[in-house]
Amino acid sequence: MNTLVIARQPTSPAERLRDAAATALIALLLGIPMIGLTTVDQGGVLRVASRWPALLAFVAACFAGRLLLRYASDLLRARRLARETAAEATTGARPAAGGALLTGIGWAALAVALLLPIVFSDNRYVVDTATTVLIYVMLGWGLNVVVGLAGLLDLGYVAFYAVGAYTYGLLSTQLGWGFWQALPVAGAMAAAFGIILGWPTLRLRGDYLAIVTLGFGEIIRVILVNWTEMSGGPNGITSIPRPSFFGLPFKPPGDAPTFASFFGLDYSPNQRLIFLYYLILGLALLTNLFVSRMRRLPAGRAWEAMREDEIACKAMGINARNVKLSAFAIGAMLGGFAGVFFAARQGFISPESFTFNESAIILAIVVLGGMGSQLGVVLASLVLVLLPELGRDFAEYRMLLFGAAMILIMIWKPGGILAHREPTLRHRRPGDGR
Repeated sequence: MNTLVIARQPTSPAERLRDAAATALIALLLGIPMIGLTTVDQGGVLRVASRWPALLAFVAACFAGRLLLRYASDLLRARRLARETAAEATTGARPAAGGALLTGIGWAALAVALLLPIVFSDNRYVVDTATTVLIYVMLGWGLNVVVGLAGLLDLGYVAFYAVGAYTYGLLSTQLGWGFWQALPVAGAMAAAFGIILGWPTLRLRGDYLAIVTLGFGEIIRVILVNWTEMSGGPNGITSIPRPSFFGLPFKPPGDAPTFASFFGLDYSPNQRLIFLYYLILGLALLTNLFVSRMRRLPAGRAWEAMREDEIACKAMGINARNVKLSAFAIGAMLGGFAGVFFAARQGFISPESFTFNESAIILAIVVLGGMGSQLGVVLASLVLVLLPELGRDFAEYRMLLFGAAMILIMIWKPGGILAHREPTLRHRRPGDGR
């Protein structure tokens, strides 16, 4: 059977030059107010100074970079087209993506994560940054259930993050609950709020759903700011107890047994930091295992089917209401778990930690990593957390570099860093032995 292969053909040199020139023009227009002009203080008077050489270098770099990017993209596209054409000519099927390679990368990443606090035990900054990455990984995996698997655009995911954090903050400071006691309760509370959000939005799709979820996130933030008796208002909740190791606190030796005295170790503040790192790593791994298993269950397969074609799912008898509510509830529960850890780690929470900017970052992690891809969320979290950290030496251009990096990644990989992911189910073909 002949197979029709439709692919975008490589562009000509003239087309590449025109595209690079258009990119340079856009860089010039954007760069004039951001790079070409600046304000300086001259004798107490604020004056405008020009930096045309820096602007020219920026425009030239954009032109050359776009030209090289298009050339490399065309070269890779031509090679991929040639491989797929050759594979279809011999086997009649497209070559499968390297699932084994992705599995190997995942195991290597796990090994690095386990050894990182041991190798950098004396470097508080590295361990603390890695902990932040893992928080966003856990949040990304939670939102991936709603957006990547179920196909429901959620711009207010930070609300469930806040619900989990404030639930633990209130239970611990008002009732004296411990971390492990409050964790399931906070997850259940966040799941309940997920159902509250999902119920009135069952008939909404696309932009309308995004607007409603955005409003829900803002409602939660406004409530936290104004309900002073419950949330503490703008002042937040302080003195939130941190988790201990089976009742052994990470404190200097005293009358009560501590972690250091129980194991005969010299006390170090980094011990608590390393324990928190392994705690969020364990929670993140459990989240990954839970989501991966859910994908293979009927509920998980229904999420993906609903994402592809809701009308066909209804025609097959799938209860769209329950499927959507389950996705909202489970995604919210995972966000609530991450919020509990955030509150326990910081010891202080306030509404300023749960703004729309956090929802945008989490959604960017899911989209940038490749919707539905678990490993892609990890890679995107590394990019979005580490890039601003690496750009601290370029304070003036930090966010400019950050935005440019995101744009380049999406141009290079429009479907995300790992747009491909292994199918949930595989069907054996007769005689292939698989």
